[in-house]
Amino acid sequence: MNFYENEINKLKEKDNFRHVSDIEAKEGKYIKTAQGLMLNLSSNDYLNLSTDKELILEFTQKYKSEKEFIFSSTSSRLLTGTSRCYKRLEENLARMFKKNSSLLFNTGYQCNLGVVSSLVNRDDVIFSDKLNHASIIDGMRLGGSKFYRYRHLDYTHLEEMLKKYRKDYKKAIIISESVFSMDGDIGNIKELVRLKNEYDCYLMIDEAHAYGIFGDNLTGIIEQEKLLSEVDIITATLGKSFASMGAFCIADKVITDYLINKANSFIFSTALPSVNVMWTNFLLEEKFAKVKEQSEKLNKLIKAAHEYIKDEGKSQIIPVIIGANDDCIKIAEQMQAQGYYVLPVRPPTVPENTSRLRISLTADIQADEFKKLADSILEAKNGLSLVK
Repeated sequence: MNFYENEINKLKEKDNFRHVSDIEAKEGKYIKTAQGLMLNLSSNDYLNLSTDKELILEFTQKYKSEKEFIFSSTSSRLLTGTSRCYKRLEENLARMFKKNSSLLFNTGYQCNLGVVSSLVNRDDVIFSDKLNHASIIDGMRLGGSKFYRYRHLDYTHLEEMLKKYRKDYKKAIIISESVFSMDGDIGNIKELVRLKNEYDCYLMIDEAHAYGIFGDNLTGIIEQEKLLSEVDIITATLGKSFASMGAFCIADKVITDYLINKANSFIFSTALPSVNVMWTNFLLEEKFAKVKEQSEKLNKLIKAAHEYIKDEGKSQIIPVIIGANDDCIKIAEQMQAQGYYVLPVRPPTVPENTSRLRISLTADIQADEFKKLADSILEAKNGLSLVK
């Protein structure tokens, strides 16, 4: 038996083996598998726009004759993989965030990887929240700078690190997500701004799970806290709330110009298909009222859901910590049998012994549907306790 088979067997023994789900179709807030139609509670399509057939038909009918309505760019942006719609989207995004520049990347992973790895060198340092996304961690490793990871949302620990290490390096960057993808909790942007000013750092915030949901202009937690002018670098994705493809970095033009010349994940990647770029512009320019309407529905659901389970959460991501991998899998299977598409999240995505169900709320889910799910999960957890 070779090395790879041994590793796979180890994963299976620990109930950590992953596979790609056999999904037949997505229909609004539902997902169809061999088990039947289930309420989808594992989606990042937070505003339920990706399967809006009327919206898709309107876009297709209006733009199908345009020269840019094509399904591949066939080249990187620095060669021929660009056109007017790309520049227009970057201008739209910069205006939306009240900044002077933005730069498109193919995915959120590539965006964070390219931004983090290229903005630092061996003379620099990064201070990163312990639970930041893998794309940020990989970017830190690739960049070659020293990095320190402070305890999750522990800004006293962050300040201790800044006092101890900041003086030893040229540039310093503090990096945090706004809404954290596995726990759904929210960073304290105001405190991060204070620390970046006091210790002469750049501040980078990943708004991937907040963009399109929070703030009057839907740009996320930073806008909601009225701190857009204080954050140096903002990254976010178009593949979640905006039901498209791609990601972007918002920053001063000197930084985006630097990224164009230094970020390998931008330089050496075939650009996004222009049809996706056109679709995003369509949502931003012509259908923003629809986007906003869906966001308002989701925010009402978020409030009702957290009130029902009596916790202090404020985001659309609700983790239900189960603990052991096998228990988490059992409960997920029970929920699926009841018609809820809920998946187990296990290490290494989350720390050992914190396997969980990650409940992801989307705009078209009804409060009563969530309440029934919450009751079912509680009953299943109580059943595990009785067995043990």
